[in-house]
Order: sequence, then C-alpha cells, then structure tokens
Amino acid sequence: MSILQVNSLSKSYSEKVLFNNITFGIEEGEKVAIIAKNGSGKTTLLNIICGKEEADNGEVAKNNDVLISYLSQNPEFDENATIEEVIFDVDNPISKVVNEYERLINLPDADSDQVAEIIQQMDNYNAWDYEARVKRTLEVFRVSNLQQKIKTLSGGQKKRLALAQMLIHPGNVVILDEPTNHLDMDMIEWLEDFLSYARVTLLMVTHDRYFLDRVCTKIIEIESGKLYEHKGNYSYYLEQKALREAAFESETEKAKNLYKRELDWIRKQPRARGTKAKYRVDAFENVKEKAFQKLDKAQVQLDVRMSRLGSKILEIDHLSKKYGALNIIKDFSYVFKRGEKVGIVGRNGVGKSTFLKMVMEQERQDSGTITPGETIVFGYYSQDGLLQKDDMRIIEVIKEIADVIPLGDGSQITASQMLERFLFNKNMQHSYVAKLSGGEKRRLYLLTVLMKNPNFLILDEPTNDLDLLTLNVLEDFLEDFKGCLMVVSHDRYMLDKLTDHLFIFEGNGMIKDFSGKYSDFRNEQLEKEEEEKASKDKSNKPIENTKTTITAPKKLSFNEQREYDSLENEIAKLENEKVQLTEQIGNEADFQKIQKYSSRLVEIAKLIEQKADRWLELGEKIM
Repeated sequence: MSILQVNSLSKSYSEKVLFNNITFGIEEGEKVAIIAKNGSGKTTLLNIICGKEEADNGEVAKNNDVLISYLSQNPEFDENATIEEVIFDVDNPISKVVNEYERLINLPDADSDQVAEIIQQMDNYNAWDYEARVKRTLEVFRVSNLQQKIKTLSGGQKKRLALAQMLIHPGNVVILDEPTNHLDMDMIEWLEDFLSYARVTLLMVTHDRYFLDRVCTKIIEIESGKLYEHKGNYSYYLEQKALREAAFESETEKAKNLYKRELDWIRKQPRARGTKAKYRVDAFENVKEKAFQKLDKAQVQLDVRMSRLGSKILEIDHLSKKYGALNIIKDFSYVFKRGEKVGIVGRNGVGKSTFLKMVMEQERQDSGTITPGETIVFGYYSQDGLLQKDDMRIIEVIKEIADVIPLGDGSQITASQMLERFLFNKNMQHSYVAKLSGGEKRRLYLLTVLMKNPNFLILDEPTNDLDLLTLNVLEDFLEDFKGCLMVVSHDRYMLDKLTDHLFIFEGNGMIKDFSGKYSDFRNEQLEKEEEEKASKDKSNKPIENTKTTITAPKKLSFNEQREYDSLENEIAKLENEKVQLTEQIGNEADFQKIQKYSSRLVEIAKLIEQKADRWLELGEKIM
C-alpha cells in the first residue's frame, strides 16, 4: 500500500513541458531515486510533492501520518540565527516532543494521562535516542561551533548543516535533492550506510552512481515527459532500460515494415473511401504512429580541438601555503607527465580547491614555484563558474568567447550550432542564464571551458548537478582526452573510471601521491583500520601462550561470528520489549511505575543503537 501517491501530475513552464500526466506510488520503506536529464523537472517534482510548488494538473495524496523531511539543493535559513538555534529549532515537532517529555517527567505531580500521551509521541517520532543522534550526526558533518552565525557559513557548510538538521529530526518520509553535493568521501559513505539501514521511506535525486546502487530499491525515470518505473538498484535499472530500448527499436522496426505494406494497400485502393475496409484504414493510422515514434536519444556532443602539447607540462617545486597557523600545503613537489590523469581527494577544507587556484594563479603561494610549459592551455572548471552571468543571454555567454568554434576534425561551427550540441536548442539560446536549472548552468559552463581548446583540464567538482547522461558523455570524452587532467571530485565512480593515481590531501599540509584508483585507496584504508583495531583489541587482552599468525584473517573469528548471529535476535527482543513497555505506560496509572518504564525505554533505545552499530561493523567484515 502506498504511503505517498502521485496521481496524473503535469507541469509546464510556458511552452516547455516538464512532465505530463505522470502517476506513481511510494510504499512504506521503499528507497526511490528519480532519474532524468537536467531541466526535466526533477527538483520541481520534489517541490510539488513537498507542497512548495503547485502542479498544473493532478494531485499528491499522502497518508495522514506522513511527516516529510526535505533537503533542498539550496537550503535557506535565518542568516542571523546561530547553528544551535537552527538545530534545536523550537518549532520542530521532535524538539517540541522531547522538551515536553523532559518537562513532564521531572514534575512530581504530572498527570499520568499526559505522560502516557507524550511517551507515545516519543515512540512515534523515535525520539528516545535524540541526544545520541544529535551528537553523532554533528560529529559526522563536522559541525562544532554551535554559536556560529549562519551568515558566516559557505554554501557547502549550509548544505551540510541542513542535512544534519534533517537527519536529527527525520520525518517518516525523507526527500533529498542532490544530498552528496558538498560532502566529502567519509560523509558520503556514512550517509550511504545510514540510509541503507534506516527505517525510513526515501525519495531522492542524485547523480552519485555508487550511492544509487547501494541505497535504492526502485528507480523512477522521467524521459520526454513520460515516467518509467524499475524495481531494483541502479545497475538493474541500466539493464532494464537497455532491454526496454531494444524492445522499442524492435517494435518500431516491425511497425515500419507493416507500414510500408499497408501504405501500398492504401495506394492501390479506389479513391472512393467507402470501398475500403474502415477498420483497416484506422489500423493504418495506428501503425503509422508507431512506425514514426522515436526515442529521445539527444545527448551532449563533446568534440573540441585540443591545443598542441609540448614536452614540458607542469612542474611544482617545494610548494607551501598557510592561512595563519593552518597548513594548507607543505613542501609539495611534482612533475607532470604527458597524458596524466590525477584525482584529488581529501576532507572538505583541507585545501584542494586552494591548490587548484594556485596552479591557475588565482591564489599566491607562500613559497615554492609552479611552472607550466610554454604550450600549456588550461581549461579551468571551478565550483563557482557562471556566478556573474545570470543577467546574460545563453548565446551571449558563448559569443563572448568566440563566434566560430574549431572542432577536433578540423571543421568549424557557429556559437549557435555549438550550443545545440550541448542540448541548448535555438528556442532556448536567447533565454537568460538565470532561468536555467542548476544542471543546465553547469552544462553551459562546461561548454565555455572546453571551447578554449585546452590541453590541461582542471576540474573542481564537475559532477555537481550534472545529469547522469551528461556525466557518462563527459567521462567518455575525458577517457579519450589526450591532454592532462586534474580533477577534484567526491564522485567515486568518476575517479575509478578516469584517474591513474591520486593526490591524497591528508591535512596539516601533507599531500600523499597514491598510485591506483580510489577504490584501491579506500580498500587499503579499510585494511589498515582493521589491522589497527585488531592490534588494539589484542593489546587489551591478557597475554596468552599461543602461537601468533603473520596475517590477520579477513573473515569473522569464531566468537565474532557467534556475536554477529545473536545480535539480530537481541535487537528484535529489545524492539519487542520497547513495544510492550509503551503499551504498559499507556495502561498504567501509577506515576512512579510510569517513570520506571520511561527510564527503561531510554536504556532500550541506547542498547538498540549500540547493538545495531556493532552488527553493521561486523557485517562490513564479511561483505
């Protein structure tokens, strides 16, 4: 049964149809992703479901007990508020329930009916572990200074604050619009695990393919205004989409052959329509419609000429940079070779973007040198590109660079033709940049970078807001790109596909050159963590006269396996006890017993959390 139902929904802006008469339902516990091209109305659809926008036609039906938590792409806060005021907003229903519970439970003469009611609400909102949840979530998203004003935060910090706030106060339906933007790898992997096991109904838009694969149980695709549903994760969706398109092509081909035969029959019949079989004429029109239907296979065409690359590429010699006492880069040296593709990873705030800006001479280093070769033409895609272009028309942005653009095959095309290759048709080209979606702005910005025929591409978070189709085309282009590439990205799929090695920004100015892909680096990290944990556990145990092994086993020990097998039963028993205690509280008149049961409920919530964390920890060892 659907907890949320979208019925015959349609939305247009002027002549542009975003979606037409779409219907789908989301069942309790499902984890659903929406996939569509940029500008297809993904964010608009989420806003309609949340009640922030109105549809042209149709309705969104929700169960009475549905409480939606929504993470938008650009969260808005009171700029003069502090982080603490945002996190513990008194208008938040969970904060209200917790505050009222604490008030009542500390009253010596509290009304037992009121206490029973508030305890039921605590259970409904899963608020027993509230304090632990707040602490854990703020630590994950590195929110520490609760007195900091919102107006001092960057866009990325606001997004992380909004995500932390939503996870601390989750509804039973969680809606996320590009949740992985502005998160570093550790945060993404934590969020992945949290959402995979959380007992919530999830609807989200994201371009992160690993995230889609590991979290989602259903994919909803919007294409040419129509909706397609696929049960399963992203990999399964790709298989089903390929089968669907193959079936479509086969059906269209059959219809074309039938159309030719029926057209010959129509032409051979007498002009008087009464002599023709009416049903066959009607059938002919249906066949004609099928024969000329087309899949929307429009995609970005990346075909730009690369400037000649000489023997000297880029040399970095003893580079250092500090902000006050904070080391950003400390004595880093590297000589780039032809065709190198380097991924740059590290926590937010460790200096990745600053490093790129120094290479592009937008930031000055404290010491050391950066020397590009004479033939180097940089193409720099920054996080804040096109910020100053909102008042320009799309065609003006391109003509500001060039009226005619040379292609890789030696031919030339006009600025308007180049825009069409990037899916900006002639009707769109005279629109203002401000009217574009976030993904369309990113696509336009990418075009302005590639138009300059670079032979050394520097990309800072290029995957943010781009749709999956554009991402795949961009990755194919970069895979074949003969120049050099440096890319800062939290997109693990892109890093695995494109990069030869990584610069790992470890903090305190240290940069490690890692030979291998991101998955190799992450696996090495996990192995080290396991070894350190095993070593720590071993040092805490009494010394035994037993033989030691050289390598630790990569599976659960006998005791760990027994613990893992029993944890699920223990968690289930605690859940049952929680239900029973809640029922007892509702039927109990003795206030002292109510307090006793309430204290046990808090203990149970903490135990469930601890055991669930341990179950996940052991489960990771055998995955």
